Amino acid sequence: MKRKSFLQNSAAVIGAAWLPSASFANEPLKKTIRFAHLSDIHVKPGAIPESGMAKAFQQVQLLKKPVDFIVNGGDAIMDALEADKQKTQIQWDLFTSLLKKENSLPVYHTIGNHDIWGWFYKKDPAALANSLPDQDKLYGKIWVQEILQMPGRYYSFTKGNWKLIVLDSTQLNPAGGYIARLDEEQMNWLQSELSLTPKEQHICIISHIPILSICAGLFFDKTETNGDLLVKRNLMHTDFLSLKKRFRNYPNIRACISGHIHLQEEIEYLGIKYYCNGAVSGNWWKGSFQEFEPAFAIIELMDDGSTKRTMVKYQVN
Repeated sequence: MKRKSFLQNSAAVIGAAWLPSASFANEPLKKTIRFAHLSDIHVKPGAIPESGMAKAFQQVQLLKKPVDFIVNGGDAIMDALEADKQKTQIQWDLFTSLLKKENSLPVYHTIGNHDIWGWFYKKDPAALANSLPDQDKLYGKIWVQEILQMPGRYYSFTKGNWKLIVLDSTQLNPAGGYIARLDEEQMNWLQSELSLTPKEQHICIISHIPILSICAGLFFDKTETNGDLLVKRNLMHTDFLSLKKRFRNYPNIRACISGHIHLQEEIEYLGIKYYCNGAVSGNWWKGSFQEFEPAFAIIELMDDGSTKRTMVKYQVN
């Protein structure tokens, strides 16, 4: 499919995600905001991944206590980092078609590391005469932003008395791989967002990679030979100490929400709740990852600034 047709079709699929949430229009006294956080879906062609994604979204629609919107926590597709353009397009076609079929709620998207196209693509040396991904206009984070109609790789939106700030955790590491942190431009933007938020408005920060996590040290399910837990630079934000200092100036920051490591945890540190919400795909569609089955989270943001997370398991097939 040509890029123009592909993006036009995708726009029709995703367009509903940016319709204003009508749930607040007639409820000026609403005390609780509820949303579903579905992270690390990792959809790819195949009976189990396709059925799993469909059933996760179906489960959200059937909740006895409905949610106002959905947050896609990133890693929507299995992988674009090492995939060629055709395989990446197939994965995005699948994600958008299932989203259109199985979801009727507004969706706000986060960029996951596996949503980024071409960073680690290893092209056949015999085909070097053809253009490489980094010479393509969709290279890197452009494709995911266009297909999901995101306003930017990071952005904010308001629901009731809450501001939700969506960050871009994944940066290309010149030394190899990727690193979890905010680039300078984004850090300056975040500082501005925090400064401009009224003190009486609560803040919830959403990132794909955890800003703070103990599970980041448990990902490998073992210690180092000397007994240390290993927290790699791509499993938790390396700029956490800098962010902590900034956060201390804004007591209206109430929660930070993430996925990425496919494990679940709830930490309270210096007055902020840090929720890591596991993975819709569990062990990349091979059952549970360590002790955690495929699941998604229901987040409740109360008018008084308190928060609550409930994990929801679902039947994959």
